[in-house]
Amino acid sequence: VQLQAFGGGLVQAGGSLRLSCAASGRAFGRYGWFRQAPGKEREFLAAIRWSGGSSTYADFLKGRFTISRDNAKNTVYLQMNSLKPEDTAVYYCASDTSYGSTWYRLRQERTYDYWGQGTLVTVSS
Repeated sequence: VQLQAFGGGLVQAGGSLRLSCAASGRAFGRYGWFRQAPGKEREFLAAIRWSGGSSTYADFLKGRFTISRDNAKNTVYLQMNSLKPEDTAVYYCASDTSYGSTWYRLRQERTYDYWGQGTLVTVSS
């Protein structure tokens, strides 16, 4: 599985961006979005099950971000609204192809088998 993340860029505080993560081949399993700000550890944002589309989010997002997928395009999206300067980070998508991962495990980096290259989001104040 190869993942390509794109859609990052520079946006003003309060604005929106939609990140995309295109998966090569047949998309299945579970997908997650993480981010890593300068000097900080990578943190979990959201995850989605390809089959059925159920999802989970980090509590701190408070509904600002939405994860979704497009079956026809083999693509997972992260819609980010009400962006803040503290959202500035490199955003990564990842794929978990193992069987039966729980939502708890999907919040952990080590669960994921494949990672995209990251896309930089910069939010100006």
